[in-house]
Amino acid sequence: QVQLVESGGGLVQAGGSLRLSCAASGRIFSAYAMGWFRQAPGKEREFVAAISWSGGTTDYADSVKGRFIISKDNAKNTAYLQMNMLKPEDTAVYYCAARWHGSSWHHEVREYDYWGQGTQVTVSS
Repeated sequence: QVQLVESGGGLVQAGGSLRLSCAASGRIFSAYAMGWFRQAPGKEREFVAAISWSGGTTDYADSVKGRFIISKDNAKNTAYLQMNMLKPEDTAVYYCAARWHGSSWHHEVREYDYWGQGTQVTVSS
């Protein structure tokens, strides 16, 4: 079992930045690929970013490419999502997820084994 807890969400103006954290406990964090997803009201949960279990590769949704950066610190059992140049359309609940020995190519909700409870990000115009 892996427990994931997100933090770092909040209210920010358009153009601003936030860094989300995802603290993991349980089994060996370094063996897990990490993903970030988001869900806006009335919409399905969508892929944002992923990092392979080794941390060697990353991938992003086109809507956030060049603005968001995903990383993981195995020593701290924590994954991060640095969000820059935020836009009102980035407003959503953000979730982190973990997959055993996954890659950065895992973009589907069903491909992940463990989920956090989510953290709200609101971007005002």
